[in-house]
Amino acid sequence: MRQISNMNRIGERIKIRREQFKLNLNELAKRVGISSSALSQIENGKAHPTIITLKTIADQLHTTVGELIGENESSPLPLIRKKEAKLIATNDFGADTLSLSQDELNKLMDTFMIRFPEKSNSIGLFSKQTGQLFGHILKGELLLELDNQTYHLEEGDSVYFNARRNFQFSNLSKYTAELLCVTSFKNN
Repeated sequence: MRQISNMNRIGERIKIRREQFKLNLNELAKRVGISSSALSQIENGKAHPTIITLKTIADQLHTTVGELIGENESSPLPLIRKKEAKLIATNDFGADTLSLSQDELNKLMDTFMIRFPEKSNSIGLFSKQTGQLFGHILKGELLLELDNQTYHLEEGDSVYFNARRNFQFSNLSKYTAELLCVTSFKNN
């Protein structure tokens, strides 16, 4: 499957919007202050508009730069199959972290699964988390140490807390445990 570049998608959005307003290429180009060949190249993904040109195009088409660049669109491929889950980290204790979502610039949360083999823990796996964390035990049992309190979590149990708190998950059993995690990113 051929992926369409982001510049092609911007050009396609401009063209669709222009046609919705029943403007021909020359009319919009004149309003924006560029040549019709320059606008044609932008619409066909062969040229990159400056931010000023993109802002002017957006104004003339009664939309925003964000809409033209697709900031509100979801990933073109929102599905990740089980076999496509990507290993992103393994700590010194053998716990694996698998990414369960697409890499996107505008993500507001991240989803991943951690597999805890016998006698492993989460040390080093959550060092970059700054927002909130939701965890759901998919398989097995885990011990959660959260701010000097200990919680025994079984399959089907869920937890939700600020990821900046002092915490650690541990698998003290001889069976593999799996934890589904969803983390939000801290707003600056």
